[in-house]
Amino acid sequence: MKKYKLIVCTFSIFGLLLTSCDPSVEAPGADDASVVTYLPLITLVGEDVVLDCNATSYSDPGAAASAAGAPIELVTKVSGKYFGGTSVDGTDSYSVAYSAFNVDGIPATGFRSVLWPECNGDLVTSIAGMYTGTVARDGSTPDGYSDNGPFIIKDLGDDRYAISDAQGGWYEYGRAIGVSYATPGMVLKANNIAANDFTSEGTVTTNTFGGDNTFVSLIVDPVAKTLTLTVDWSFGYTFETVFTQTDIYY
Repeated sequence: MKKYKLIVCTFSIFGLLLTSCDPSVEAPGADDASVVTYLPLITLVGEDVVLDCNATSYSDPGAAASAAGAPIELVTKVSGKYFGGTSVDGTDSYSVAYSAFNVDGIPATGFRSVLWPECNGDLVTSIAGMYTGTVARDGSTPDGYSDNGPFIIKDLGDDRYAISDAQGGWYEYGRAIGVSYATPGMVLKANNIAANDFTSEGTVTTNTFGGDNTFVSLIVDPVAKTLTLTVDWSFGYTFETVFTQTDIYY
């Protein structure tokens, strides 16, 4: 006797993943039986979160997972986009993923973004903060490569600063292909901010594409609230990014 599975779909205005149903099954005969499976549903509590830069901890609003109206196990995973980490613990932009499976192993996933911003420095004693960025590659800034962000320059202590994307979002924002193509991890030592004297703690690699990005210079303008970062990529390009300090996070 053949068995046919009838997939019952449920949707949520809060769930961020819609699972499609395939109705194309062979019509059952007189002696056939069908089995019903209910798709899992993820319901987020609350929306995306932006913390205060002076926050000391984070409590996730959470989510609920169910199938056919009954609770099922929910798994939560946190990923820091630029500076790593598996929990929301300090300055970074985070992706919080909620996942669940029904009894037939069919998955559902929902996502929340959490931004823990860096407090803005005065650009005299500190270059830390939140920035927008306009980037030029070999002197060219096409449409869509200006005023992007947010970018984070994180204070690591001891006059050391980590930059969320040393290529100024050329691929992440300009090409709009996401953080998997960003260039995180560049750490600069501020020897003398007023004299624009910075040294880099080595080269950094561009996600997915690879290649070495070498620090050339960082010019600080405390009046204009800008930092101009220049890096050379081993693939033959030079990126110059003007980062402008901002209090607007988007």
